Amino acid sequence: MPAGTDPTTRQPFELEAPSGRRLEGVLDLPASFAPVPVIVCAHGFKGFMEYGFFPYLAELLAGRGFVVVRFNFSSAGMRPGDERVTDPEAFKRGLISEDRSELLAVLAAVATDRLAPGRVDDRRIGLMGHSRGGGTAVLAAADPDWRERIGALVTWAAISTYARFPESEQRVWRERGEYPILNTRTGQLLGLGVEVLDDVIAHRGELDILAAARRRRAPWLILHGDLDETVPVEEARTLYGAAAEPRELHVVAGGDHGLGGRHPFQGPRPTVIEAMNLTQRWFRRYLAPAGGELP
Repeated sequence: MPAGTDPTTRQPFELEAPSGRRLEGVLDLPASFAPVPVIVCAHGFKGFMEYGFFPYLAELLAGRGFVVVRFNFSSAGMRPGDERVTDPEAFKRGLISEDRSELLAVLAAVATDRLAPGRVDDRRIGLMGHSRGGGTAVLAAADPDWRERIGALVTWAAISTYARFPESEQRVWRERGEYPILNTRTGQLLGLGVEVLDDVIAHRGELDILAAARRRRAPWLILHGDLDETVPVEEARTLYGAAAEPRELHVVAGGDHGLGGRHPFQGPRPTVIEAMNLTQRWFRRYLAPAGGELP
């Protein structure tokens, strides 16, 4: 928990995912008890809701008057407080289509007052996603049930496609029955099951991030570091080129994949400060009431 945070403003929650799995998350609540805009956050691959910058960004946004919702996708294989993957089987069968359905389930819980009852203005919903979670957020923003309801979208280092493995690697993946994944942060050698590959192929249309970028209506801020070696900045330019208006691309000079906010968090570096400030300004611009001020 960031230093100086009042623990009474941070509340855990649990939801049941469409798959029947348990989703665990946390609400970061502002001082106001009046209904305020809400921002739902989606972490990336090998990430989790407490990864790097997420708690600090949530604290910043809550301090600006937003309710912030963070949670662990079931594909993370982690529970709140974990620093390592503790459920490698969940990680192994972490389907991208299930990430999408889980994010939609969290949005539905927010909009039906099951999370932070009485505290959320469900006419003012924002989405934020990092890396693979950025792609998932774009899919959610384009969903027919949510396209007119999402009022603002921000992505950090978002991927532009889930088709990230060449045919040669896919053949080896099928032969071995899983694809090895090294978590360089923890040193864990994990695996992705063949069902993950099959899921991307079977749901190619509904998992098309570029098509979703064209369909979504929410004003979209695309943030990406020019030194990102995990998801090259060219993917941000591809997203921007495919996206319908309104959208804006901002390349953060010197920013890596976490835009300076890797795990464990190393403090407020200039690149992450820049990304956080741009993020909160975007949400205030598009989600604040007509007067421009939040309670």
